[in-house]
Amino acid sequence: MPSRELKVGDKAPEFTLPASGGGTASLAAFKGKSVVLYFYPKDDTSGCTAEAIAFSKDAKAFEAAGAVIIGVSKDSPVSHDKFRAKYDLSLTLASDEDTKVAQRYGVWVEKSMYGRRYMGMERATFLIDGKGVIREIWRKVKVPGHSDNVLAAAKTL
Repeated sequence: MPSRELKVGDKAPEFTLPASGGGTASLAAFKGKSVVLYFYPKDDTSGCTAEAIAFSKDAKAFEAAGAVIIGVSKDSPVSHDKFRAKYDLSLTLASDEDTKVAQRYGVWVEKSMYGRRYMGMERATFLIDGKGVIREIWRKVKVPGHSDNVLAAAKTL
C-alpha cells in the first residue's frame, strides 16, 4: 500500500501492464499526452460495462482533447479481449492481476458486501497530464455522467 494517498499535483506512479490485444500499456508510452487512467472492479459487470461503454462512446472527443484512456482491472488480458469484443469497446484495457499498480495508486482497498470484508478494486479515475503529473482524481466513482466530467477536465489541460 502507498505510504500516503496520492493527491493532485503528485507525480503519477509509472507502470507497464499487459493489455488487451496482446500489447502493453504504460504511462511512459504516452509522454506528452494526457492519460485518463481509470480503475474498475471487473469486466462484464453492470457498472463496469456502463463505464467502459461511456468512455468508448467519448473516445474520439478525448482524442481531440489530446487524451488517451486506459482502463485497469484485475482481469486477465484474455478476459479484457472478450469484454472489448462483446461491447465493441475502443479503449485499451490493462491487466493488473497482481494488483501492484492498483496498490501504488491507492485503489486496492478493503470492501464490504453483505457483511463480508474483502480486498477489491475501488472505482477511481486519475487524469494525468503530458508531464506525468496527476491533475484530477475521482474516487468512489458513480458511473452516470462520469465520462462527461472527465472529458470536461481533460479539455482544460
